[in-house]
Amino acid sequence: MTETDPFIAGLPKAELHVHIEGTLEPELLFRLAQRNDIALPYASVEDLRRAYSFGNLQDFLDLYYQGMNVLRREPDFYDLTMAYLQRAAAQNVRYAEIFFDPQGHTERGVAFPTVIRGITRALKDAEQDLGITGRLILCFLRHLDETSAERTLDEALPWREHFIGIGLDSSERGHPPSKFRRVFSRAGALGLHRVAHAGEEGPPEYVYEALDLLGVERIDHGNRALEDPALVARLAREQMPLTVCPLSNLRLCVVRDMAQHPLRRMLEAGLMATVNSDDPAYFGGYVNENYDAVQRALGLSREELVTLAGNGFRAAFLSAAEKQRHLAALEAYATAA
Repeated sequence: MTETDPFIAGLPKAELHVHIEGTLEPELLFRLAQRNDIALPYASVEDLRRAYSFGNLQDFLDLYYQGMNVLRREPDFYDLTMAYLQRAAAQNVRYAEIFFDPQGHTERGVAFPTVIRGITRALKDAEQDLGITGRLILCFLRHLDETSAERTLDEALPWREHFIGIGLDSSERGHPPSKFRRVFSRAGALGLHRVAHAGEEGPPEYVYEALDLLGVERIDHGNRALEDPALVARLAREQMPLTVCPLSNLRLCVVRDMAQHPLRRMLEAGLMATVNSDDPAYFGGYVNENYDAVQRALGLSREELVTLAGNGFRAAFLSAAEKQRHLAALEAYATAA
């Protein structure tokens, strides 16, 4: 792998779009399978890595849910989360808002408390030992129905202090945001932040629905919003954050070549774009590798890189004082570098 640009390596960053289950590296997957006495359909780590070739989102999701099966016990979720936080901290991620998919676990018999206890224990230890702060966003799987999402929210509420918001992920095509209007309304009334994947493979109409029917505060991905000039103007006017995932877009064939990635066009249109890793174990890189890929392909300047990193903190669900603290550290780094 190409060595990360030193300026990118040192840049203080936030990550706002990462699925904890998507950070399951093949080596850890094999260790957890052995720990839990689970047979895998792959003979080696190398065989598994060779399977990481996707033609679209669904190809990836099929393998993603298969890999998730090794997560059975609280220590598994702890080890998974700690491994991500160690990698993120080493890449100068100072703050992360992490998605988790409880239905992907409860649907196969793993209790919700098992999941959240393991994850939150790792978050606490990492903040103390590594200096990285992490917060959780509970995601609903959009290929399941809204009744299942409602049950998941009911199950999660006793653990309300451990997550800051809800999201919507999984197969986008054929599952518009409007399908989850009631559960998002309920979550909003409970004071939870709301985000949703929209405009990755789905049309611009899905972005409108996420904004107008779900009341989201951020759009995850949002690439296809660029197909609608009125929508672009609205996103810019409202400074609606987009959590963009360049290597994910490349590996899932949302873009065919990184040189065609719309990130620079987003910045030129005045959009609050951020850079994130999505499912880094499957897509070939964590946050620094994503910054590096777009910098090399699009020729982004240091000023543009600082704007992207700043957008990450500005778009985060942090207090004004916390945002200012992170932005001041970013400005100090950019000035000194």
